[in-house]
Amino acid sequence: MITQLLTRETNTALADASTNSLYASAVVLTLAMLAFGLDLAQSPARAAREAARRTPAAQESAEGGGSTAVLTRTEDDAPVEPEKRQWAGIGMSLSWLGALLLIACVAMRGAAVHRPPLGNMYEFAIVGGAFTIVAYLLWGLRRDVRWLGIFIVGPVLLVEMLAALVFYTDATQLMPSLKSYWLSIHVTVATLSIALFTIGFSLTVLHLIQERVEAGETERFAFMKALPSSERLERQSYAVHIIAFPLWTFTLIAGAIWAQEAWGSYWTWDPKEVWTFVIWVVYAAYLHARVTAGWSSRRASYIVLAGFACIIVNYCVVNVFFVGQHSYSGM
Repeated sequence: MITQLLTRETNTALADASTNSLYASAVVLTLAMLAFGLDLAQSPARAAREAARRTPAAQESAEGGGSTAVLTRTEDDAPVEPEKRQWAGIGMSLSWLGALLLIACVAMRGAAVHRPPLGNMYEFAIVGGAFTIVAYLLWGLRRDVRWLGIFIVGPVLLVEMLAALVFYTDATQLMPSLKSYWLSIHVTVATLSIALFTIGFSLTVLHLIQERVEAGETERFAFMKALPSSERLERQSYAVHIIAFPLWTFTLIAGAIWAQEAWGSYWTWDPKEVWTFVIWVVYAAYLHARVTAGWSSRRASYIVLAGFACIIVNYCVVNVFFVGQHSYSGM
């Protein structure tokens, strides 16, 4: 009995520490988002200064003419180093700290309940947020994607707030139907898929805005000058979805296999199953449209928006308000 009480106290302490780590992560990521915002706010002035620094060199080269001008180099002809982006660097550093705190939150939650922290909406939200921010930061190790920071940290911060204020569920053991090794496989892959779909969604929104800016359809969004071209944003979005879609396909298949083991049927027309399939169909339509002649990138991108809207419905409406065999959110 004494051992059980000590174990319960330790679990409660770990659960509380996990929650505190989530709050700390939210505070740090808020500061990171502000830093990324300041970096983007300074981007028009920074671009103008860099252009002004390059102009004298370009004019001197044009006025010199001939081969002599090519052979003769002055200080103005030297490559212009881009300005250091102090706020962007601060944003990345804070993002790493916020990600570590969120990972600690997930780890302590799992240790508190002695199982993978994937049993309810709260745990799904914190794991999904961790996957999203970690995927972005790992991408940042290979490419300079600091311009994307605010558009990734913002959604992760929103998920953290929803987890803490709306989805929170006390640390408890799983329902009998969820005690399976398929929980770790099926739900982990589903969570990773959603993280990648979130990044793809952010890139798609930016692509649509950048396309309007480049076409002269709007004079707003001056910060978009610091971002890649609309064509490059669209290619990056497509690349992310190419990775996310097979993972979601596996999620659908693994869910059917688990359903057969748990309920004796691969498909029961459960609301969660139906919406999982709807999401698959929408993103399959996007990938098909993306490579179909006659479909513009803008029209294909609208399908991405529809797909992500289906994801929101699936996890914020179906999980909460629809009664079915997946009604385990604990809310």
